[in-house]
Amino acid sequence: MQTKLTLRLDDELIDQAKNYAARSGKSVSQVVADYFRLLPAGNEPTAPQETAPLTCSLRGLLRGAHVDEADYRRHLEEKNR
Repeated sequence: MQTKLTLRLDDELIDQAKNYAARSGKSVSQVVADYFRLLPAGNEPTAPQETAPLTCSLRGLLRGAHVDEADYRRHLEEKNR
């Protein structure tokens, strides 16, 4: 069952929500519902979020790398030539 909910928000925030919803191909109601689904139910403690697959794939990538500030400065100089 769906129930209507009235929210009172600043005009600017409503415009931002409408723009975001349009870019996402959703209605504002769908965006709000998606957000509410992310909220913990009741008084249960928030469960730790799973790490995104992309983040997992990068884990340990730089292990053993010896990069210091001088290396970073060289990189920036070469990049901005």
